[in-house]
Parts: sequence; C-alpha cells; structure tokens
Amino acid sequence: MKTTRKRYSADFKAKVALEAIRGDLTLAELAAKHGVHHTMIASWKRQAIEGMASTFSGAGDVAKAVSESEVEKLHAKIGQLVVERDFLAKAFGR
Repeated sequence: MKTTRKRYSADFKAKVALEAIRGDLTLAELAAKHGVHHTMIASWKRQAIEGMASTFSGAGDVAKAVSESEVEKLHAKIGQLVVERDFLAKAFGR
C-alpha cells in the first residue's frame, strides 16, 4: 500500500506558525488542534522567524533597485517608439 504525504498550503503553515509564535498553546496542543506533528509545527515556526528577519534585512531594497532599472528600460523603449511613430507619420504625410 502506497502512502502519500499530505501537503499543506503556505497560508495554513503561516497560520499555524503564527499561533506557535504567539505561544498561547503548546506545540502538542497545536498539533492536536490542527492534526499536524509537533516537529513540523516547530519547523514552520523556525522558518517563519528566519523569514521575518530577511523581511527587514534590505531585500526590499534590491527589488526596488530592480524595478527602477526596469522603469528606466521601459522609458527608453517608450522614447524609441515615439520617435519611430513620428518618423512614420511624416513618411506617410500625416
């Protein structure tokens, strides 16, 4: 008999990890409440705490820099297209 692993959504993991971080219930109580092994909850809690640190570590600055360079590329492309449109409009005598 083949058994398949249960897969949990990111939302579910986040919800359970947040409950574990709050500490209102023990890991054993959370495990019973959600039907998940307590070691999984401990792992999700650890991942959530580690992930929170990266939220404040400046990773957003990298995304902002990337989006700024993307905006510059798009502005350059818009300029190129405007020049081409004007050229073609003159060529066809508009």
